[in-house]
Amino acid sequence: MEQPCYKCRQIVEEGVPFCPHCGAPQIRVLIAEPAVSVAVPAESALSSSEAAALPAAQTVPVLAVPMRWSEALRPCALAALVTFLLMSLGLYPVVAMLSGGFLAVVFYRQRHPGVLVKAGAGGRLGALSGLFTFGVTAVVAALAATVPDVRTKMQDQLFEGLQKWAGSNPGDPKIQSVMEQLKTPQGFVMTAIAFGVSLFLLSLVLGSLGGALGGVIFSRRDRS
Repeated sequence: MEQPCYKCRQIVEEGVPFCPHCGAPQIRVLIAEPAVSVAVPAESALSSSEAAALPAAQTVPVLAVPMRWSEALRPCALAALVTFLLMSLGLYPVVAMLSGGFLAVVFYRQRHPGVLVKAGAGGRLGALSGLFTFGVTAVVAALAATVPDVRTKMQDQLFEGLQKWAGSNPGDPKIQSVMEQLKTPQGFVMTAIAFGVSLFLLSLVLGSLGGALGGVIFSRRDRS
């Protein structure tokens, strides 16, 4: 069997040790490179049983995973929806908003059981839920105000509530002036704006308190 010389590419018979044309050796020996062994430090060679036996001070707890706020939108939105439904069913708004902040922590922990939610993080979750609650309430109220009959009913309810408040001070001229201004369209709009600002602040504060309470309760339970 013939094969070409690797150097001059002339045909050389098989078994010939040197090329008759250029004298290049035709028998080549391949030397395998030794496998490189990587030394494993003794610290990383611990077995699973030895690693499990390490004291808690030398391990990283699973509950120390940082919170991702992009993943908090859905739990807080769900808590806000529950809060709005509770208020629609007649639950006192203060209690409903506190419950909404607490539920924001509960729903977040259900989706991320490995995350430790402390009081500060719980307060921020509750505040976000309160912001969503205000948004849902404002949108529903704005849509309802576009219907003339509903707008008239809302104005009557607001006027009735102010009348009850004015009943405690029947002789105060300032209260009577406010009542007269409320009967005008401009006065109703200004009152609605003031009510919206108050609802916004109340939603944030009460949601934060409810979320902080949930963070305190659950963080203590996780550490026990």
